[in-house]
Amino acid sequence: MNKKKLINDIHNQPKVVNEKLINFKKKTAEKWFLDLRDMICDSFLKLEKKYSENKTKINNKTYDFEKKKWLRDGGGGGVMSTMRGDLFEKVGVNISTVHGQFSEEFKSQIPGAEETGRFWASGISVVSHMSNPKIPAAHMNTRFLVTGEGSSKKTWFGGGCDLTPMTNDKKVEKLFHSHIKKMCDKYNKNYYEDYKLWCDEYFFLPHRNEPRGIGGIFFDYFNSLDWDKDLEFVRDVGLTFSEVYSNIIKERMFQDYSKKDKLEQLEKRGRYVEFNLLYDRGTVFGLKTGGNPEAILMSLPPQVSWK
Repeated sequence: MNKKKLINDIHNQPKVVNEKLINFKKKTAEKWFLDLRDMICDSFLKLEKKYSENKTKINNKTYDFEKKKWLRDGGGGGVMSTMRGDLFEKVGVNISTVHGQFSEEFKSQIPGAEETGRFWASGISVVSHMSNPKIPAAHMNTRFLVTGEGSSKKTWFGGGCDLTPMTNDKKVEKLFHSHIKKMCDKYNKNYYEDYKLWCDEYFFLPHRNEPRGIGGIFFDYFNSLDWDKDLEFVRDVGLTFSEVYSNIIKERMFQDYSKKDKLEQLEKRGRYVEFNLLYDRGTVFGLKTGGNPEAILMSLPPQVSWK
């Protein structure tokens, strides 16, 4: 994956002169992320209720997503949706739409923002940590960005999804990747291999010399000059992730596990924490743009262990 070429393509986009069209794209993308949030929360909540009804009848617990709004000082804000249950030890489905100006030190790192630092960004982020170590942790995010001003504005999508199994599970790896590949192939036969490689390179811990999980796909600076088709692909990333991950949970949520499995899960989560705090660009972007630290660090697991 030639990342420099993708960034150059962003810089070489045709000049944007239709402000109404840009605003339409912003509203359309923002509404999609909101709709996807609702779909994923509904799907996860149904799984939590099904688990509780079958496994924990005597405690009569009821769970739901707790929604919490936040505002960004520089402009915009978002909504955190989090749940802690018996099946989902901790899951967050966050949406945000923020705008404003990058700092002098940060704007040079973002295509299109080098001169004025102006930006607009909307997206969704999902992170799930499961109680049962036989079910992988999962991550998905998609976003739409607009940088610059006037006719020099640049736009692109980014995102991806990946799994981090807590125990060795070749079946789940094969299942997840086969669904993601099938989805990618509908749009471009090169997407899966390119974005899988990018994911493998991105979700890697150099200090451990090991991957964070089994990967998935990761993409950024995504603009084929066909916005409708690009949005369709980004929508499909979210829908495919939701469907395949929900099916993985259904197949494994009543499986027994040992104390050893639980210890392995807590240690594996340590690698997850290390990556997110040391290398994750989303964490850096959120903190550098004045985002809500609670929402940004939602990705961290509730319990973790290091040897």
